[in-house]
Amino acid sequence: MTYTPSLKPNTRIDVADILRGIAIGGIVLIHFIEQLNFYIFPEPSSELMAKVNGCVWDSTFFLLAGKMYAIFSMLFGLSLFIQHDNQAQLGVDFRPRFVWRMVLLMLFGLFDLLFYNGDILTLYAVCGVLVLPFVRASNRVLVGATILFALQPIEIAYIVMGLFDASTTSLDLGSSELFKAILPAQAEGSWLDVAQKGIEKGFLVNYTWAIEHGRATQTIFLFLLGIFIGRKRLFYDEGNNITIWKRILVVSLCAFAVLFPLYKIVPDMVDVASIKQSLSVMLNMWKNLAMMFVYVSGVVLLYYRTSARNILIKIAPYGKMSLTNYLTQSIVGGFVFYNWGLGMYRYSGHASSLLLGVLCVALQYIFCRWWLSRHSHGPFEALWRKLTWIGK
Repeated sequence: MTYTPSLKPNTRIDVADILRGIAIGGIVLIHFIEQLNFYIFPEPSSELMAKVNGCVWDSTFFLLAGKMYAIFSMLFGLSLFIQHDNQAQLGVDFRPRFVWRMVLLMLFGLFDLLFYNGDILTLYAVCGVLVLPFVRASNRVLVGATILFALQPIEIAYIVMGLFDASTTSLDLGSSELFKAILPAQAEGSWLDVAQKGIEKGFLVNYTWAIEHGRATQTIFLFLLGIFIGRKRLFYDEGNNITIWKRILVVSLCAFAVLFPLYKIVPDMVDVASIKQSLSVMLNMWKNLAMMFVYVSGVVLLYYRTSARNILIKIAPYGKMSLTNYLTQSIVGGFVFYNWGLGMYRYSGHASSLLLGVLCVALQYIFCRWWLSRHSHGPFEALWRKLTWIGK
């Protein structure tokens, strides 16, 4: 179909940078408390410390896990829309250039795998290409595709199979075995061992785990959602957008109040393995989505309608350098926890790992403020941008 670009300019959205900063900071904290997918922790020094570690783990995952990833992914879709629409306003078809941009993102992801096997950039690169055809689709088609992927079609298929055949097993592509194959390199190996396993096993781990746990379809859904939000210009303070965000906040709070207990109760009421696992995946994604919208709508309303704007805007530099922050947390985290570096997995429990994550975020933030006072883009962002437009 013929694409009609927006009539209004897509100016820089400060609240999107703020949300991106919150998201990447939360992702770093989750990765650090997980010790970058290591999951081997020392015995607590006391019963009290065991309780503290348990409380820190549960509260961190409740507040951040899945929600920060969802914000980050939605904003990726928003960026795709803005880049495409800006070029369309100039009479340029951005889609071929975007495919090249995803090739570059895949290379960044492969670099990330040299340090951390939980990389999401390679998955983003593939899902970005998959959603590209929808960037010029009609609103009806875009909304239809968004709803389809939000419903988690793979999980629905396994539920249906489980209803017809109770012996149907849960989807298992072997991610657990791949994870186990990487552990020895993290625990005892050199950086070269970690890098080798990251490329050899980590690449497959990301895709198998993402498909098994609904993350692949969720990522496509969130990219599409970001495109739709970009089309509707919901992150700008114009029209009745503030009223819309108020409604989203109320609906999201109500949805989370319903979905969270359902997630805790319903899967355990089912005996069929495929249905049990699929219900858990679906309800977990939906309750995380509800909580994500609580965060997003809350930040938007605080930014546009309260004096908290003056505080929130200070987060923006961290969000503007999200790619740099994502890649450097893998390098720093690998050095901190794995054997090739400080080997802190031997000594650091959940609480101290989270504190190390807070320290990492703080140092990254200081660096971002310093760097952006001298440059217009972060180092990896500038490289990605320059290579995106190479030959033009």
